[in-house]
Amino acid sequence: MTTEFDLGALLAERGAERYELHAKHLNPQLPRMLHTIGFDKVYERAEGAHFFDADGNDYLDMLAGFGVMGLGRHHPVVRKALHDVLDLDLADLTRFDCQPLPGLLAERLLAHSPHLDRVFFGNSGTEAVETALKFARYATGKPRVLYCDHAFHGLTTGSLSVNGEDGFRDGFAPLLPDTAVPLGDLDALARELRKGDVAALIVEPIQGKGVHEAPPGYLRAAQELLHKHKALLIADEVQTGLGRTGDFYAYQHEDGVEPDLVCVAKALSGGYVPVGATLGKEWIFKKVYSSMDRVLVHSASFGSNAQAMACGLAVLSVMENEQIVAGVRRTGELLKSRLTALIDKYELLADVRGRGLMIGIEFGKPSSLKLRGRWTMLQAARKGLFAQMVVVPLLQKHRILTQVSGDHLEVIKLIPPLVIDETDVDRFVDAFIAVMDDAHSGGGLMWDFGKTLIKQAVANR
Repeated sequence: MTTEFDLGALLAERGAERYELHAKHLNPQLPRMLHTIGFDKVYERAEGAHFFDADGNDYLDMLAGFGVMGLGRHHPVVRKALHDVLDLDLADLTRFDCQPLPGLLAERLLAHSPHLDRVFFGNSGTEAVETALKFARYATGKPRVLYCDHAFHGLTTGSLSVNGEDGFRDGFAPLLPDTAVPLGDLDALARELRKGDVAALIVEPIQGKGVHEAPPGYLRAAQELLHKHKALLIADEVQTGLGRTGDFYAYQHEDGVEPDLVCVAKALSGGYVPVGATLGKEWIFKKVYSSMDRVLVHSASFGSNAQAMACGLAVLSVMENEQIVAGVRRTGELLKSRLTALIDKYELLADVRGRGLMIGIEFGKPSSLKLRGRWTMLQAARKGLFAQMVVVPLLQKHRILTQVSGDHLEVIKLIPPLVIDETDVDRFVDAFIAVMDDAHSGGGLMWDFGKTLIKQAVANR
């Protein structure tokens, strides 16, 4: 008996109910939030760095699915790999054999990862972090992991324990006994290490929240301190890895940094099949998997599945053959330099920072009396409203999707697909200039929308 299922017909029949279905069956606050800020668009299809609506209008994606869509949407090489692996009818996930694709992907990934020897494949970035936390604790025999203020490493219980934002942690205690230290503060790190119970420090070389880079020399000095106290360095490259910052990993921008464990995910998926990977040194893996009795001491039901492995192999092939990392350096420098040149022009623009195609645009208190009064009014209602006032017209007027870089932050984070080109840079910069001109005019729709946001913020208190 053949069961018929037509996905296209189902979407044609029910696709228009998307927001109602989410409101009824999923997170009810998501459609509410999207309706409030005018992000409740209907995107019909996507290609590369662009979305398209039913009328054929294109939208520039400067968000890349929070970094998942490193190669943009529906890259033909990744898409073909997924079709190919489905058509092969592989005997996947038997759990009691060794399929070739995981070994091939590990080999190729490690070729970009000097000083690392083995890989564990899971299903997400938070799972990659969970793996690193477990491995570090077991390998060192110590219970505590240090993390940095404002860090984001995931939202499952272990990774939440090393999350530097109270907004994510509130209400989910008790968590693991981990401790925050300021990013770049070696004295604070040393004080904690002297207590003798620290297994590792986990750090994003560039923090996603606010786009703050570790100070020059910090990672290497931290590594030396950690190793002196028989603790490990874990580099969380879930968002910064695979070319995002203009090198394969962000930690590679600093000479002499050799993390003991590295977490990757997001872009390795090709935007199709979730995958996470924890790379580590030989001795750590051999200690965790020390005997046949411990062969399954850490595993994942869907880890190393053929579809994810095929996508990962295709992604690395594209990165190598299309010289993605070199392209990121060029395009990122162009985008950052053009935005930096605007700082002296706009008093509301405080800073432009980041590396490659991970750029933070920070807004700050203006000097002119009229703008300062409006800025103060927004800050009194809720910090972060001005950045949201910029994000909304970028989408509504210019069809460009961006995000505020974290709660209560006046920072926009740009993490576009790594394949954007000079035309896309021109489009974004021109749109940003238009929005800044409107903001500095002291009137217009931006400030009217600001009043709406203030009312919403006050109502939510």
